[in-house]
Amino acid sequence: MNKKNSVFIATSLDGYIADKNGGIDWLHSILNPDNDDMGYVEFTNKIDALVMGRTTFETVLGFDVDWPYNKPVFVLSNKLKKIPESHKEKAFLVKGKLTEILDQIHEKGFNSLYIDGGTTIRNFLKEDLIDEMVLTTIPILLGGGSSLFSELPNELKFELIGTKTYLNQITQNHYKRKK
Repeated sequence: MNKKNSVFIATSLDGYIADKNGGIDWLHSILNPDNDDMGYVEFTNKIDALVMGRTTFETVLGFDVDWPYNKPVFVLSNKLKKIPESHKEKAFLVKGKLTEILDQIHEKGFNSLYIDGGTTIRNFLKEDLIDEMVLTTIPILLGGGSSLFSELPNELKFELIGTKTYLNQITQNHYKRKK
């Protein structure tokens, strides 16, 4: 089976995924009266599991909603000692080098992975482990915060394979890694 690591994330015009206070309320700055999921369900239907960092995991746990994932979630953390009892069969703690972690996840039969969380995405990019990215741009300048991208050891080329517009204001670009 083909192995694929994909990103599906929203950024501000200036490339931030959270504001200066770590907030993400700005993601809802454009009215969405019909609750358009902007391709999220279609995207998640094509994945086997998620890989996210501790901070993203804890952020999702803090949302006042039921657990939003119906696929296994692998949580990368060196600080977290265990997954909360409430999520024992839904989330799994993983540690080590990214390539070793991916090998472990693939051995369990999960090959199409959704990579989520700023630090996790940046670390996967540094190791050239991202195969595709779906980047949704919200038309707002945050002026600072948590940046999606950081310095990389090498240039990574991506090819634009599709663009969509939602709510006449939000753009979504789908990129595939060019190797």
